[in-house]
Amino acid sequence: MVISYKKSLLFLMLCVVLPAFSQGLTVFALDTANSSSKRENLWVGPGAEIAMYSISGAAFGGSLAIGYGNGAAIGLKTAYLINADGKITTLELNFLLRLYFHGKVSCSGPFIQLNGGPVFFADDSSLSLPSGLGAVSAGASSGWRFLMGQYFYVEPAIRVGYPYIAGIVLSGGIHF
Repeated sequence: MVISYKKSLLFLMLCVVLPAFSQGLTVFALDTANSSSKRENLWVGPGAEIAMYSISGAAFGGSLAIGYGNGAAIGLKTAYLINADGKITTLELNFLLRLYFHGKVSCSGPFIQLNGGPVFFADDSSLSLPSGLGAVSAGASSGWRFLMGQYFYVEPAIRVGYPYIAGIVLSGGIHF
């Protein structure tokens, strides 16, 4: 599958422009007339993942995500997975858009998340870029963020999408 420049640009614009208009975000840094006193949430966290890239077995691995925003967050997520027999390695590089159910100042509780970006495969246990096999990854996650004190969080989530069928994620990290 070949990803054209126009499709890549359109996807990037949707990931950047759509969240900005969906929440009525303040455009100027010094404009405090419509903003609350609470700062926007920045979070970084590693995770453990299990994903079904085939019907015959699961792939296990880890991920790292970074995001920014209250109520609606945008960010990047990368995941590295190896299937159970160690023969297929997967690298996901995704943009993410997350919406919290508790309103536009929320950074915890239930959420839904849309992911999209390239995924690369290798037939052995080592992945080199550029990879001979690749596809577009797209999916949705649903989870719950639990705040642990002022700076830490834990979040379990389930995900469905393509080219994986389903997955489970347990992540934790820090937020500011």
